[in-house]
Amino acid sequence: MKNTNSRERGYWPLLCFFVVFILFLYGPLFAIFTLSFQGPQGGLTFPMNGVSLHWFADLFETQRVGDFKTSFLRSITLASLVMVITVVISLLAGLAFRRGFRGDGLVFYMTIASLIVPSILLTLGIGLSFDQLGLEAMWYTSGLGAHLSWTLPFGLLIMFAVFNRFNKSYEEAARDMGATPFQVVKMVIVPIIAPSLVGVGLFGFTLSFDEFARSLLAMGVKNSLPLELFGMTTTVTTPTLYALGTLITLVSFLVIALSFLIIHLLQRRRLRRQTGA
Repeated sequence: MKNTNSRERGYWPLLCFFVVFILFLYGPLFAIFTLSFQGPQGGLTFPMNGVSLHWFADLFETQRVGDFKTSFLRSITLASLVMVITVVISLLAGLAFRRGFRGDGLVFYMTIASLIVPSILLTLGIGLSFDQLGLEAMWYTSGLGAHLSWTLPFGLLIMFAVFNRFNKSYEEAARDMGATPFQVVKMVIVPIIAPSLVGVGLFGFTLSFDEFARSLLAMGVKNSLPLELFGMTTTVTTPTLYALGTLITLVSFLVIALSFLIIHLLQRRRLRRQTGA
């Protein structure tokens, strides 16, 4: 009984540390979320001057400084492109590394090296390369490449972990039944690892959507949302900035919730197939 009480007392410092950590992590987010509902005459600090949705409506109107709407849509589009390309290339690379090929070690280390190189140097190199080639840096060319240099290594590492646990007997059974290599991939491998592919897509979208360092010198004249926000922090003096932060947070949580829903539906579908229901 004495040991149990001492063990329970030992949990309290850990619990307090966890609570402080959560407050430190989400406290500023809660403050921004609350201040985004300021009244029309409200400012950037407490106390609040009324409660309204005025600043959310102001997001979609023409701004005196900056362009929230276009940069937001541009970041959503870029993140979606990065997500799709990351999933496709990670899957193909994972399949290729399973069988091995000449120079696979060099390819692997070159891919992972982009996680080690400082982001600002990488985006500087991409920007200078486009300039030397006489090409205009744009968000859908150099910006896309800069973001992929960040998301593809994570996607490849996830695929390595997935295929290390993959039971090859499923593939062998499909081949014994006359399935072609393409049919094995399409009807056996992809359905089994589909939840992991959703996870890779989630990584790609979220890492691209809020990426700043790898966008700084590679996006060209049209800013992504993080760059637009950075440029506005010294000029925007209204809670519109907080409303945009709340909107971005809701979009992020929506993407995460949608990913979990897709994974849940895929797992239920696979379970029904296994049970023959």
